[in-house]
Amino acid sequence: MEPPWGLLWLLLAAASCLLEGKRSSVPHGIRVTYSSATEDCPGLPFFSAEGYVDDQLIIRYESHTKKMHPWVDWLNTLEKEEPKFYQRYLSILRNDQEDFQENVHMLQKLYNQSGGYHIVQMIITCEVWEDGTKSGRWQYGYDGRHFLKYDMGTSTWYTADKIALGIKLEWENETDFMHRFTGFLESTCPDWLEKNDHYGSNSSLRKEPPMVKMSSRTEPEDGMEIHICEPYGFYPREIDAFWMRDGEVWLQDTFHKSVAPNADGTYHYWLSIRIDPKERDRYRCHVEHDGLPEPLDLALKVPQSRSNLWYIIGGVVAGVIVVCAIVGIRIFLNYRPSLATFL
Repeated sequence: MEPPWGLLWLLLAAASCLLEGKRSSVPHGIRVTYSSATEDCPGLPFFSAEGYVDDQLIIRYESHTKKMHPWVDWLNTLEKEEPKFYQRYLSILRNDQEDFQENVHMLQKLYNQSGGYHIVQMIITCEVWEDGTKSGRWQYGYDGRHFLKYDMGTSTWYTADKIALGIKLEWENETDFMHRFTGFLESTCPDWLEKNDHYGSNSSLRKEPPMVKMSSRTEPEDGMEIHICEPYGFYPREIDAFWMRDGEVWLQDTFHKSVAPNADGTYHYWLSIRIDPKERDRYRCHVEHDGLPEPLDLALKVPQSRSNLWYIIGGVVAGVIVVCAIVGIRIFLNYRPSLATFL
């Protein structure tokens, strides 16, 4: 069975418009993910595929629509100007859907599993540096564990068990199959980047401005205040958010987390600061993003006092959360997706 190339080739074409103007110290990356399960469940269809360029989602395919949903404007232009090109890869993706559905049931049989929820995933990555150096990886997983991995740069395999080893040996004996690994890295990736440069000159990324939530609390030990600024729902990923005091950037007693993706393809961020409540009016949360017409400067909120009633309500809610968390963990341990497998 051949690897799924539909979305991969389309994404290679996509990357050309996003690789301009980047710093040479950072490789330009393409990441394609496939996921296929034995059962449909909320938020996770039987089969889905997503494509990213430099960690930004640009396209998603889902089994229940059997369509590619563009997340960048230029793909709509591509569909109009080269409909045969676009439809070709849509057709290949639909074939990939059938193949992956067969693969997850095949692994279920190989592991002697009679039923239940099982999931197969695959991640393909390609990195291209400004000097032309290339690297790539194929990673597979089954039921939330690493299963099979191949590093195209070093020709190194990783196998989790005897079943994965058997598949690896089968692949190594197929000359045409192995040629696709090297062909993707040495030819397909750079060729498609170069082919579609012109689409990037007249297109722009989807832009979703961040919404910002401000929250605060008082530390009972010393009366100091913790203020949290949470920009969320923004796209693309790049955002500048920091604390300011008296109009100047302030780094003292500040904390932050890395930008993280949401389920809908947007991103969220989180930063906090610890201050003396007497100086609250001196601080602002400053947010800059391509989706905003102008930067935001948000004042800190006064922490809300908590009565005993709210502590009681909080305890009840916490109990419910604990129960839900236990159930959620059990579901996650049984059903969580990870790096994936294609047979």
